[in-house]
Parts: sequence; C-alpha cells; structure tokens
Amino acid sequence: MASVTPPHPTTGPAPAPRTLDRREGPYGEVVLRQRDGSPAGPGTPAAPVIYEIIANGCFLMDTSDGRSERLLVDAALAALPAGRARPAVLIGGLGVGFSLARAAEQPRWGRIAVVEREAAVIDWHRTGPLSAVSAAALADPRCEILHADLVAHLRADAGGDTYDALCLDIDNGPDWTVTEGNDTLYSPTGLAACRDRLTPGGVLAVWSAQPSPAFEEALRNAGFSGVRTEEIPVVRGVPDVVHLARKGA
Repeated sequence: MASVTPPHPTTGPAPAPRTLDRREGPYGEVVLRQRDGSPAGPGTPAAPVIYEIIANGCFLMDTSDGRSERLLVDAALAALPAGRARPAVLIGGLGVGFSLARAAEQPRWGRIAVVEREAAVIDWHRTGPLSAVSAAALADPRCEILHADLVAHLRADAGGDTYDALCLDIDNGPDWTVTEGNDTLYSPTGLAACRDRLTPGGVLAVWSAQPSPAFEEALRNAGFSGVRTEEIPVVRGVPDVVHLARKGA
C-alpha cells in the first residue's frame, strides 16, 4: 500500500479529491476517489490524475508511486531458488494493481493469481479507471483474479494448490490491519497456513508501512528461514518495508 503524495511545496494544497464510486460490502464501505495531483505552476505540465482507495474511512493506497508494491514482487522473485522455472505466485490484494502489473511484466512467472475480497475493487480494474494500471496484466493468460478473502483462501483445502511465492499486501502491515479479522494472518496459525501453501524453498513476502521486529520473530518462530527486511524510502516518515522469509526445502 502506497504512501500519500504530499501537496506541491510551492503551489499550495492539492485540490480536494472527488469520489468516483462508493460501495457497501460485507467488510464495510469501500471508496474510489480521484485527485488531480499537485497543481501545476506557470509553464509546467499538469500533474497526473491520482486514484485512491479508502476502506471504512481508512486510506489504503493510491497510484502516486508504486515503488514498494513493485518491490514486493521483485524481491520475492529474486529470493526464489536459482533455476526454478515458471514459478507460481499468489498476490494477496489487488489494490491499485501495481503488484499485478509488475508480475505480468516479468516473463519468468508461470502463473499469477491475485486474491481480492472486494468486488468493487475488481470492477474498478476490469471496467473502471484502474484498468489504466492493470489492463495489460488482465489480458495476460497467466493472470487470474480470485474473488475471495485471502485469510479464508489460504486456510481452505484447495486440492493441494501451492505457490512458489506469496506476495501479501492486504493491510498497512502486520501491526496495522485494515479489518479486525486480518490479524489472524500474522498469527502462528495464519503463518502456518502461508507456509503450507508454499512449495519447498518458496518465498513469503509481506508489505508493511513500517518495520516490525516482532513480525520478523514471528516468522522465525513459524519455521521460516532467511528472514530479512528490505526498506523502500518514502517522502515522509519511516520507510515502507517488505518482510521476506523462505520455507525450508
């Protein structure tokens, strides 16, 4: 989930965002907003349109950057055992589509599945303005969207369906969940479900708005090895991070 871009430093506050769609779903309200970016100064081109997703009044992500969402996929692919051909990746959370689009740009992936629980978010990508980010990926035969709750999907018996990488970005981090039920994903039972869905040597990558030493310890206690954290600098505040861990061979 991306950090909000601050107002332009020389032209005053950015215009107020405009609501494009508002839906009530099983997990509460989800909203798609548009803002026109920072006001352009004299002689400068207009700033690009930025889309934001808000859930139950909590900012989730926007299209202003996307570096950390792309790193989530890059880091997982780089951490896979060398020589593993056509690995399968499960991306937890469609969001604004940066992680999906990044995976589709990488020819090494053999299968790219995305789990998204909000029907509205899926609609915004298939027929709405977020198709500007994800249209090419959704046309890729390797890609599929699964309309499901990620926690339930990981724990369900899916006929032994496993992945070489899990790239999870459904919260602002293990210590800042979007909905109360999501905290079970980072619990011992939730991490065990993640481990069970990985092939031997598979990689778990979890996005977070801030580092979490406690989560690193939880990963080790859950039997993962090679636990480490990669930082992504942001405009303000502490860096975004990707927590990485590997299942034993």
